[in-house]
Amino acid sequence: MFIDKRFLQYSLGSLQKDLLSGLIVGVIAIPLGMAFAIASGVKPEYGIYTTIVAGILISLLGGSKYQIGGPTGAFIPILFGIVMTYGYENLLIAGFLAGIMLTLMGVLRLGSLIKWIPKPVTVGFTAGIAVTIFTGQIASFLGLTGLKKHEEFILNFREIIIHVHSINLYSVLTAGICLIMVLLTPKFAPKIPGPLIGLLISTLVAAYFFPGQVATIGSAYGEIPNKLPHIHVPEINAEIILKLLKPAFVIAMLGGIESLLSAVVADGMTNSRHNSNKELIGQGIANMITPLFGGIPATGALARTATNIKNGAVSPFSGIIHGIVVLVVLLFFAPKASYIPLASMAPILMVVAWNMSERKVFAHIAKTRSTDSIVLLVTFLLTVFVNLTTAVEIGLLMSAILFVKRMSDVTSTRKALPNHKSSQGKVETAMVTDSHDCPQISIFNVEGPLFFGAAQTFEKTIMETINYHPKILLLRMSKMPLMDTTGEAILTSIVKHFSKSGIVLVSGLNTQPESVLRKTGLFDLIGQEHFFEHTGDAIQYGLSQINENKCLGCKHFAFRECKQLSAKEVVENRAKLTATF
Repeated sequence: MFIDKRFLQYSLGSLQKDLLSGLIVGVIAIPLGMAFAIASGVKPEYGIYTTIVAGILISLLGGSKYQIGGPTGAFIPILFGIVMTYGYENLLIAGFLAGIMLTLMGVLRLGSLIKWIPKPVTVGFTAGIAVTIFTGQIASFLGLTGLKKHEEFILNFREIIIHVHSINLYSVLTAGICLIMVLLTPKFAPKIPGPLIGLLISTLVAAYFFPGQVATIGSAYGEIPNKLPHIHVPEINAEIILKLLKPAFVIAMLGGIESLLSAVVADGMTNSRHNSNKELIGQGIANMITPLFGGIPATGALARTATNIKNGAVSPFSGIIHGIVVLVVLLFFAPKASYIPLASMAPILMVVAWNMSERKVFAHIAKTRSTDSIVLLVTFLLTVFVNLTTAVEIGLLMSAILFVKRMSDVTSTRKALPNHKSSQGKVETAMVTDSHDCPQISIFNVEGPLFFGAAQTFEKTIMETINYHPKILLLRMSKMPLMDTTGEAILTSIVKHFSKSGIVLVSGLNTQPESVLRKTGLFDLIGQEHFFEHTGDAIQYGLSQINENKCLGCKHFAFRECKQLSAKEVVENRAKLTATF
C-alpha cells in the first residue's frame, strides 16, 4: 500500500500542531482570498472558493510538506487583464488550461528548469507586480467614485488623478484604522492575524459610527453565498483554446515559478526538501479542478506558507485543515462578510504588495550597476507600464544575450610559452614578445567555453597565427570546460586548414569537449597520437617534428632545447657533414 512520505512518523502530537497552524493560516487566508479576488476583477467569493478547493488539493497532491496554496497577489495584474479582455468565464478556461500545462511540466520533469530563471527577472517582475497592486488600491483607500477600470497602468493612474476630488474621508478613516491594526498587531500580538483584526475593527467602526458612508462588499458585489457553488464546466472549443493559450501559459509559468520559490523558502526554513516535479503536478491538478467551482488560478503562497511553518506545522495536513477552516467560515459566516468595507480591503493588499516587493534585493541588484541591474530595471518597467508577459519575455531574452556576452568575454585564446624562470617551466601567456616567440611551434592557451558566442574570436586569433605557417599548432585546453557544435565546427575548419602543412596537437582536453570531438569524428581527424594529457609531453613531441635547420642561428630561445639547436658548433658540425658528402 502506498503511503505519502510526507506523512511518515505522523503522531497525535503532530496532529495537534497541524490543527493549530491550519486554523491560524485559514483565518489569515479568508480576507486575503477575498481581497485578491476583488483586485483581480471578480467577486470576493471566488477567492474563497479558490482558497478552499486549491488549498486542499495543493497540500494533498503537491511535493512540499508545508506549502499553502491559494490565490496570490502575483496573479492580480494577469487575472485582471484577462477578465478585462476576455471575461470571467474565459478566465476559468485559462486557469484550466494553465493547470494542464503545469501538470505536463511536472510529468515531463521540468521542475528544475523553472528555477533557472535569472534573479533580476524574477525580482523585476515581482517588484512591478507589487507597484501595480499597491497603486490599484489607492482608489479604494481614498473612497474615490466614478472611476473606469483599464488594463493599462497609466490609464488607471490617470483615473485616480482625475477623480481625486471625490475623496471620501470616511473611507480614508476606515482604511487608516485597518492599516494601523495590520501594522501594529504583529508587534503586540504576533499570534493573532493582523489582517483579520484590521477587518473586524474597521468594519465595526464603519458600521456603528458612520453606517452607509463607505462602499462595502455587499453594496458592490452583493451578499456572499454561504455554500460552495455547483460544479460547472465552462464551454470549451478549439477557437477559445487557441485564443487563451498565451494567457494560460503566462498563468502556468508564473504559478510554477511562485510555487517552487515558495517551496524552496520552506525548505530553507525547515531543513527539508521538496519534490519540484510533484509540486507542479499538484499545482496543475488543483488549477484544473478549481475552475469547476468558479475559483480563480492558484499557486503556492509564500507568506501563508511561512506563517504555516512558524506556527508549528509538521505535514501537509495543516494545509488541508486551512482549507477546511475556510469552508466552515463560508458555511456559517459568509453573509456577515458583506458588511466589510472595500476601504478595509485596500490596506491589506497594500501591505501584501509592500512585503512582496523585495525592495532590499531590488536595491542591492540596482546598486551593482551591472548588466543585471539593466535587466532588473527593464523587466520592472515593462511589468508596470506594458504587461507581465512582455516583461518576462524581454527580461529572459536580455538575460540570455548578456549571459552569452559575458561568457564570450570570459573565453580567451592567447599565445603562450614556457617561463624558464619558473622551476616547472609553467606555460604562460605573458612570455610571448616579438623577440621571444618560436617561429615553428605556436602554443595557445584556450580558456573558457568554446561556444557560438566565442567561436569567431577563437578562429580569428588562431588564423592570424596560422598565416605565419608554423610547423606545430599546440592548443592547451585544460581550462576549456565545454564545447558546442559551433565551436567544434570552427575547430574542424582550423584543423583541416592547418593540417595541409603542419600538425595540430591538443593537451589537457576535458571530458565534455572530448566527447563532442569523438562524436563528430574530429578526434580521429586530429589523430589520437596528437592528444596529450600534459603540455610538456606535447612540447617534446612537437620539438621532435620541427625542421631543425630552421632553428640554426635562432635567438628566440622559446624552449630550453633552443640553445642547443641554435648553437654555433651545431652549425659547424652540420657544415662538415655537408662537405663530407
